[in-house]
Amino acid sequence: MGKKKPVISSREAADLIKDNDLLATCTFGLGGLPEDLLVGVKERYEEEQHPKDITFMWSCGIGNNKPGRGADHLLADGLVKRIIAGHVGSSPGMVDKVVNNEVEAYLLPQGVFTQLYRAIAGNKPFLTKVGLQTYVDPRLEGAKATEKTTEELIELAEFGGEEWLKYPDFDIDVAFIRGSFADEKGNMNVEDETCILEQLELAMATKKKGGTVIAQVKQIVENNSLDPKSIVVPGGLIDYIVVADPEYHYQTMGTYYSPELAGKINVPVDSVKPAPLSSRKVIGRRAAMELQPDSVINLGIGTPDMVASVAQEEGVADEYVTTLEMGIWGGSAAGGLDFGASRNADASIAMANQFDFYDGNGLDLSVLGIGQIDQYGNNNVTKFGPKVPGPGGFINISQNTKNLVFVGTLTVGGKSHIEDGKLVIDEQGRGPKFLKEVEQVSFSGKYAQENDQNILYVTERAVFDLHEGKVRLIEIAPGIDLQKDVLDQMEFEPEIVEDLKEMNPDIFKEEWGGLKEIIDAKSKK
Repeated sequence: MGKKKPVISSREAADLIKDNDLLATCTFGLGGLPEDLLVGVKERYEEEQHPKDITFMWSCGIGNNKPGRGADHLLADGLVKRIIAGHVGSSPGMVDKVVNNEVEAYLLPQGVFTQLYRAIAGNKPFLTKVGLQTYVDPRLEGAKATEKTTEELIELAEFGGEEWLKYPDFDIDVAFIRGSFADEKGNMNVEDETCILEQLELAMATKKKGGTVIAQVKQIVENNSLDPKSIVVPGGLIDYIVVADPEYHYQTMGTYYSPELAGKINVPVDSVKPAPLSSRKVIGRRAAMELQPDSVINLGIGTPDMVASVAQEEGVADEYVTTLEMGIWGGSAAGGLDFGASRNADASIAMANQFDFYDGNGLDLSVLGIGQIDQYGNNNVTKFGPKVPGPGGFINISQNTKNLVFVGTLTVGGKSHIEDGKLVIDEQGRGPKFLKEVEQVSFSGKYAQENDQNILYVTERAVFDLHEGKVRLIEIAPGIDLQKDVLDQMEFEPEIVEDLKEMNPDIFKEEWGGLKEIIDAKSKK
């Protein structure tokens, strides 16, 4: 039958963490984050100055981009010695800790965490190609993000005549996980969450190492009152339960609870008001021309999501299925502080399984952002001066998608408008994005070429591809001066195809209406 699980406070939960422990948590912004448990750790440290020198590990965004939430609860000097994270940018105080070299820090690909936990639970070594030839590779930076970070965690390994990265077999002492409801025996579901994170994998990995699993939930219910098939973490894997303070149990970064984001109800999708004609919309239109019929895709945050807006306006949204890293398929992706959730989703699978799909080359197309591009096609989205936000799912997705489109403006802060079907440059910008050398390799052009990926770089002024290891100019916007507006705004001179074409002039018009024809033509081939 199983015994009732002890129900404790978040402050009592903090007493279970010892000095030098490895504490791991699940998270996505504030969603999925057992934030009340972090508050308990903060309170204990303020009272006792313990636990000291812990390692804090998480896979995804943590916090809501505002000081004092997420990982910012653990900023007290001496509390955290080392972080191992997939993304740190949502907790401004922890970002400052990294920038100021106050903690050891490793920034790993998001998908690595979920699959690593599963490997630990199954008593298996974890080898993956994710991270090869990027800053994660020990031949480059080994994922180290501060000067005081010196230990090599990641090893280069050879197996079957191929290169792999071996990630460490962590001993997790305490795991914080979160759900919606748990029965008295600890069986936990996530029915009010937006997605299924790594709760199960993390709990299993922790128990495998003899660690302690603490679950934060909204409410405890009677035994046998939850559908057994809804249980994400069985009670046998949970040691203690904490009923959350509602202030620290947000569904997303901006919403406490919405049934539509939990997938409990579908809502009418209002007709999308077309975005005004702009350089950003032109970029979205050109990227959307790469859509294939009946495809499965992933769109990054920012300019990439203009592809969805364009597709909706052009009436082709049914031609593809959008997926999100957190395991969501279909629906309408939520934006702003609800990023990562979706309305009217078709399906939701565990994040670990989603990354299996991504790493297995399941995506037909990904559209991701441009940070910095060099002549070899490398893309940096993870380091800008002292700022190191972390990769999130970028490395998993960009390394393993056959058809990949990077989108963004050609320069930093450039301004332009469209007039009579031509692009007019108002201000060239503060500086180039296409550099002689990127600050950090988040995406390796060399690795992409070795693995026969098709790579495009779409800007408002020009389109480039990756050809024989070099960035090549293949299209130019109407109205643009090649030398002044493109080549002079780059730190390197790209190869230029002999038959340099003009970007489709129709995408520079107020109304387009040509995307469906482009996609239909592909289905006939």
